[in-house]
Amino acid sequence: MKKITKQTYLDWYKDMLFWRKFEDKLASVYIQQKVRGFLHLYNGQEAILAGALHAMDLSKDKMITAYRNHVQPIGMGEDPKRVMAELFGKATGTSKGMGGSMHIFSKEFRFYGGHGIVGGQIPLGAGLAFGDKYNGTGGVTLTCFGDGAARQGSLHEAFNLAMLWKLPVIFICENNGYAMGTSVDRTANHSDIWKLGLGYEMPCGPVDAMNPIKVAEAVDEALQRARRGDGPTFLEMKTYRYRGHSMSDPAKYRTKDEVAEYKEIDPLEVVKRTILSKKYMTQEQLDTMEVEVEQEVADSAEFAENSPFPDISELYTDVYQTDYPFIVE
Repeated sequence: MKKITKQTYLDWYKDMLFWRKFEDKLASVYIQQKVRGFLHLYNGQEAILAGALHAMDLSKDKMITAYRNHVQPIGMGEDPKRVMAELFGKATGTSKGMGGSMHIFSKEFRFYGGHGIVGGQIPLGAGLAFGDKYNGTGGVTLTCFGDGAARQGSLHEAFNLAMLWKLPVIFICENNGYAMGTSVDRTANHSDIWKLGLGYEMPCGPVDAMNPIKVAEAVDEALQRARRGDGPTFLEMKTYRYRGHSMSDPAKYRTKDEVAEYKEIDPLEVVKRTILSKKYMTQEQLDTMEVEVEQEVADSAEFAENSPFPDISELYTDVYQTDYPFIVE
């Protein structure tokens, strides 16, 4: 794994701060009805993305996830202005304004969604990995899903074939404790989701996903395994979300004490404390960084606001494919 250096900590803090501020801005414009439909925010789970990106080879590895998917493509390299524009439903968005919050895609940066169907991305991630193995690209696909999606039957089918064919895929359950408003303890007779991998003899285990170092170490080990041709890994990333499942969820099923407890291990604060204790930056320098980040987020929102909506002539574009060679007119 690449060394974790002073610059790593500074990059982690700036990236996670940007993602947090980006999501906060989305919450603000959602209330103003500039973003429509559902909106699922990533606040609290940023260490998973930060740690994974540190271990990945962004020139060939892929990522696919569920509908809590706004900041992942930004981490992979996509322009945040285009992501913001997609959420605004604008023609300059990553899917030309047709996908919205739940369906962000960036083929150029190997980010394959953004899927509204719970668990629907799990077999798709295995399929992407099959393509990499078939074509010998050396790439690995990180397939992310929530604790609720771990109860879908498609997970078991994907696990079975991934092990059978030794596919280069890492299955990542981002366990934030609640499937919408239902706690993990109420969805199965065990709360250790990672143990689902044992039935397929798949390497698996839990990860402290409030710490980007732990995430990076676990993902790096899984990447090495996949690149050797030894097949998939299943990681249960134990994390937490500070907001409700979506903007319509007041999260009354959680206590204030529980939220406060997790705030103590907020990945942003953990990294910030390290930066200050090691004197990588002063508080004043971090404050300046925060101002810069807030301006970048504001620029993204301004770009989205000033972009045009798709023309009515685009209504059926990309909906139907009619130029297949086997279609007889």
